[in-house]
Amino acid sequence: MKLPKEGDFITIQSYKHDGSLHRTWRDTMVLKTTENAVIGVNDHTLVTENDGRRWVTREPAIVYFHKKYWFNIIAMIRENGVSYYCNMASPHVLDEEALKYIDYDLDVKVFTDGEKKLLDVDEYEIHKKQMGYSPDLDFILKENVKILVDWINNEKGPFSPAYINIWYKRYLELKNR
Repeated sequence: MKLPKEGDFITIQSYKHDGSLHRTWRDTMVLKTTENAVIGVNDHTLVTENDGRRWVTREPAIVYFHKKYWFNIIAMIRENGVSYYCNMASPHVLDEEALKYIDYDLDVKVFTDGEKKLLDVDEYEIHKKQMGYSPDLDFILKENVKILVDWINNEKGPFSPAYINIWYKRYLELKNR
């Protein structure tokens, strides 16, 4: 399968550990693809929940997926600054249909002032029992929370203001072509 090119639109699908579809984003614009990573942008993107509810994203958001890390990152660009929503998730796979990953409930929210919050710990514990997350999977996810927090603390990758500026500027160029 050939990788999507800059300016192409893809669908993103998140699943749960049991294989059930969790959420779908239609028409994410690709900004860059490499062997390991996909950088895209959602801006007024249609999102469909597993129960059929639909909504549209409010602001531009740079999305980052990597094949080696158990998280993905959404940088929401707002008037008062950038806030982040990070999903603990399997590394992504990309096929003809969509970019796909398994969502593992735990989320890290980073507010515009830099405050960090670990979310959905209760949901994680419930699903861990219900869906039988293995001890190995539990260890991998908790280790990747540490990696993610290190990235946040050190403004690495998507947490760097320069990164956001570069990719948001590129999005505006592509959008206005």
